[in-house]
Amino acid sequence: MATGQEPVTPPEREQRVEDAADPAAPAAPAGPEAEEQAAELDELRDRWRRALADLDNLRKRHAKELERVRGEERARTAAAWLPVLDNLERALAHADADPSAVLKGIETVRDQAVEVLRGLGYPRHEETGVPFDPTRHEVVGVVDDPGAEPNTVAQVVSPGYGADGNQLRPAFVMVSKRQE
Repeated sequence: MATGQEPVTPPEREQRVEDAADPAAPAAPAGPEAEEQAAELDELRDRWRRALADLDNLRKRHAKELERVRGEERARTAAAWLPVLDNLERALAHADADPSAVLKGIETVRDQAVEVLRGLGYPRHEETGVPFDPTRHEVVGVVDDPGAEPNTVAQVVSPGYGADGNQLRPAFVMVSKRQE
C-alpha cells in the first residue's frame, strides 16, 4: 500500500486463518453426521464420474452411428448415378454412329441425370418470365427486353437445382431491367 501500513484483518478472520494453518488445531468433530456426509459425497462423486463416462460413451456411439449413416447415404447416392454413367459409356461407344441418334442418346442421359437429382431432393428449375427471386436465382446479366416485365427472368443461362431451403445451386439468369 502507498501509506506503508499493513492491511487490517478482522479478528475472527485472523482466528480462522490461524486455525486452518495450525496442524495442531482440533479437527472438526467426526461424528455419525460427518460420516454420513462423507459417504454421500463419495456417492455423488461416483455418480458424477459414471455420468461423465456415460456421456463419453454416448459421444463415441453417436460419432460411429453418424459415420455409418454418412457412408450409407454416399453409397445410395453413388448407386443412383451408376445408370447415368453406364448410359454415357454406351453413348460414347456409339460415337461413330448417326449423329442424330447420338444426340438423342445424350439428351436421354441428361434427362436421366435430372431425374436422379430430382429423386435426391433437388428438382431442376429453369423458368423464364417469372419474377426474379434472389433465393432461387443468381443474376449474371441484365437485358433490355421491352416485351418483358421489369425485374423478371428473361433468360436462364444455367438451371438451378433444389427448392424450399434445400437448394443445391441457384439458377444463373439474365434479368430484364426496369424501363425508364
